Amino acid sequence: MTRMEETQGLRARTDVHFNCCQSVLVPFADACGLDREAAFRMGANFGSGMRHGSTCGAVTSALMVLGLAGKGPDEATEFMRRFREKNGALDCAALLRMAKENGEERKPHCDRLVFDAVEILEDLLK
Repeated sequence: MTRMEETQGLRARTDVHFNCCQSVLVPFADACGLDREAAFRMGANFGSGMRHGSTCGAVTSALMVLGLAGKGPDEATEFMRRFREKNGALDCAALLRMAKENGEERKPHCDRLVFDAVEILEDLLK
C-alpha cells in the first residue's frame, strides 16, 4: 500500500477520526522514526489549524515529517510554497473560507488538502 492509499483509507474511516495532521503524519511515521500510535497521538491537537484556525494540520504535519526525516529549511520553504501555490493559503481559517466561497463542503475540501500535502511531501522526500 502506498502512503497516498493509506492516507485515503484513514480519511475514509468512520470508526476513528483522523484529523488533517494525523492523516499526513501517520502514513509517514516510519520515515520519521515513529510508530503509528505515537504519530497519531502527536498529531492529535494539530487538527483544525491547531484547534483555532491557524496553520492547516496537513501543513504542520508535513513540516514535522520533513524535520524528522532530516530535511531542512529549504525543503520546508519549498513545501509551503507549493502548498500555498496550489491552495491559496496555509492557514485553516482562510482555506475553509475559500472552500465556503466556492461552495465546497468541508470534508471533501480538507481531504483534498491532505492529499495535496502527501503528494508534495512524497516528492520532496525522494
